[in-house]
Amino acid sequence: MISGIKNKVAIIGMGCTRFGELWDKSEEDLIVDAYTEAAKDAGIEINDIGAAWFASCFDEVNAGKGGIPLARALSLPNIPVTRVENFCTSGTEALRGACYAVASGACDVALALGAEKLKDTGYGGLPDFGSVMGSENMFYLPNLTAPGMFGMVANAYFSKYGLTREEGKRVLSRISYKSHKNGAMNPRAHLRKELSMEALQNAPIVADPLGLFDCCGVSDGAAAAIIVRADMAKKYRSDPIYVKALQLSLTPATGIGHQSWDGIHFESTRVAVLQAYKEAGITKPRDEISLMEVHDCFSINELLTYESLQISPMGKARKDIEDGFFDFDGQIPCQSDGGLKCFGHPIGASGIRMAYEIYKQLQGRAEPDIRQLDRDLKIGLTHNAGGLCGSLVCSVALFGKDL
Repeated sequence: MISGIKNKVAIIGMGCTRFGELWDKSEEDLIVDAYTEAAKDAGIEINDIGAAWFASCFDEVNAGKGGIPLARALSLPNIPVTRVENFCTSGTEALRGACYAVASGACDVALALGAEKLKDTGYGGLPDFGSVMGSENMFYLPNLTAPGMFGMVANAYFSKYGLTREEGKRVLSRISYKSHKNGAMNPRAHLRKELSMEALQNAPIVADPLGLFDCCGVSDGAAAAIIVRADMAKKYRSDPIYVKALQLSLTPATGIGHQSWDGIHFESTRVAVLQAYKEAGITKPRDEISLMEVHDCFSINELLTYESLQISPMGKARKDIEDGFFDFDGQIPCQSDGGLKCFGHPIGASGIRMAYEIYKQLQGRAEPDIRQLDRDLKIGLTHNAGGLCGSLVCSVALFGKDL
């Protein structure tokens, strides 16, 4: 019987830089800053690390360099360093590599670190996918943009579940309203300004019905995690966070060239979530999950993810959103740090940044005087998704503070 990763490894230290337009920081600076916080948090030295995984999505910064930027920045002592890239799941992919290495016995201590200097590349968030992914592979989808894809998904959702455009816009704006309110409390977030519902609903349209504040921006930043065997964790700290599940699912291109996909919910998310719940032993996610960080690249994707995670019934997330179920003081807070929308989205770092928020909140150390959730938190969930809507990679991770 395959038992998976549950309770085999623990996180004993994490670090995360401020995200934003960090013109005064190089990628190497960000790597060092994230690692330094994580190592101090874990109480380890550089020579304790047996292997490392480095997540970075865009070749403009790291073309042909593999894991060298991480090894060079930290002066790693001739250990294995692997660079991973898997669209927006790259950070979680690095975490997965480090966790599985430790669980297998290949090393006792592993580092996962993601970093991105997107602002230095000129990547502004609206390039067509032909230029990003290679136009030779995109002849069938010319000039496709991420907002364009998710705008079509939003309209399909409104149509299927009977929302008028005005009703749908209000629900999406309510998601962004929550994220901006949370981001304003977070000193590391890229965007730290609360916005009114009126401002959100009347924002300039980017790809109808998505307005400016329905779309996350891109950022510079880095995040890091130190992984050890679960049975070693309390030698380093009294409050380690245990990995309960790590799942990855990729949808083949049938969603693009086949009518079996309804153009709304993503199969890779559904599959990864179900596998993660099974691995962690979660049977009633709406009751058992304490907090979440989901891939809110666009507000519509956050809505869809609530339903795919089996937190909200299919087609019914609207009620939970408008009732405040996912607010900071709601039953399952989502994006307590502002999410991609406001914390920012340096793609290679985002998955580890999500884990950083879960880690800190579960320990009761998320800026205690500012934005620590005031409740008994048990299980935290992170979700990433990247690629094309019809051919998507999705990762889901679950973390807990008790064995």
